[in-house]
Amino acid sequence: MRPKHLYSSKKTRRARDPKNIRKQKKKYPDIAKKIILDSHIILQVLDARYPDETRNLELEESIKKQNKKIIYVLNKADLIEKKSKPNFFPYVFVSCVLRKNIKELRDLIKKESKQIELPDKTKFSKITVGVLGYPNTGKSSLINLLIGRNSAKTGSDAGFTKGFQKLKLTSEIQLIDSPGVIPEKEYSNIKKQEITKHTKVGGRSYSQVKEPEMIISKLMEEYPKVFEKFYKIKAENNAEILLEKLGRKSNFLKKGNKVNFDQTARLILKDLQIGEIRL
Repeated sequence: MRPKHLYSSKKTRRARDPKNIRKQKKKYPDIAKKIILDSHIILQVLDARYPDETRNLELEESIKKQNKKIIYVLNKADLIEKKSKPNFFPYVFVSCVLRKNIKELRDLIKKESKQIELPDKTKFSKITVGVLGYPNTGKSSLINLLIGRNSAKTGSDAGFTKGFQKLKLTSEIQLIDSPGVIPEKEYSNIKKQEITKHTKVGGRSYSQVKEPEMIISKLMEEYPKVFEKFYKIKAENNAEILLEKLGRKSNFLKKGNKVNFDQTARLILKDLQIGEIRL
């Protein structure tokens, strides 16, 4: 069943209860389909550090079938050393933190909009631009910069944006903010590989994810020596040793002078998600 009140003007709130987050996420695939259906142009916001991993090929297929235009926005470009040319087009590298290339993106949206013929101006008075992407790729921050004011609510936790907002870009163009969307086939609380991927790219917040120690172990297998080098700790590429030494170094201790592995693992994931650790 399609969620009611998809376009809400009410203020969004952070859902701290994991049950509420899971309940809301069940609606996201329907929300994404609704955005694509109602939009003329789709901005797919990607993490510039992981462009291929944050592409939603399911959504791209749907956009293609409906003959809608798509613009790839590679956000967080300030967190990469060198920009490599993507294998998709059109694209713009931006940095919401440094406010870079926002005008370039705005101009590209206007250019693409001019190529769209509205079939019925009484029904479709404006060009609609839907904004989609993985959680925590910076969609709402991007919208705020595009429109020049803080209208789209932002937050650092994945799943922060819970409803829809229609926002004015120009007199002829409106933007639709949306919650982050993970491909339906990747929804899983069991598959370690997918959980690790979502946490790495910020799709699952370090504060919300289950079994953070397991994720650190998988990431160390994928990126040997990176975490040891960052924290200046010799761990023989062993997650348990790294967590033990870093926990004591950070004074994350429980009763009995035992290391709080959960707290230590979340510290590593936080440093990764905010861009302190570069893979």
